[in-house]
Amino acid sequence: MIKDLHTLPANLPVPVDDGACDHLPGSTLPSVPLTSAAGKAVDLSTYTGTLVIYFYPMLGRPDSPPLIGWNEIPGARGCTPQTCAFRDSHTELKQLGVEVFGVSAQRFEDQQEAHARLHLPFALLNDGQLALAKAMKLPTFEYAGIRLIKRLTLVATGGVIRKVFYPVFPPNNNAAEVIAWLTAHQA
Repeated sequence: MIKDLHTLPANLPVPVDDGACDHLPGSTLPSVPLTSAAGKAVDLSTYTGTLVIYFYPMLGRPDSPPLIGWNEIPGARGCTPQTCAFRDSHTELKQLGVEVFGVSAQRFEDQQEAHARLHLPFALLNDGQLALAKAMKLPTFEYAGIRLIKRLTLVATGGVIRKVFYPVFPPNNNAAEVIAWLTAHQA
């Protein structure tokens, strides 16, 4: 079954800021190694430069059935458009001196498939055990018995979180919002 994962429906519910990320600005990234879609261990706390880390619930697969009720969950739909926006803006982000990572608790095999299919120039990291999400007290939600991380984006420099984008909506505009913020706040 083929479905359009790149286009957002017009009637998606808008997520509200529930304050679940208010504690993050100024905090440090914990040392929690995650596995990239390429199979490499990555510890975000070891990076000394500026990172853009976007957390997303779950990238869809064109060969899987539609997720019943997914569109009704505020902020759930849009992982592919958000990821493609970061992919398409990657050159500009690199010119701003940042490294980009996507993080999700979704199945590792699904991340590997999406990384290859979408031709991503940055790493997708797997937090399937929610170790990083728990260490950072990130907001999560449950869908079909699976706990997933809510969509949010962090900018961190030298391991310290400088900016939090939460909630992120619409997700396809997130990369442009991050670029605008980075441009306005370059040291």
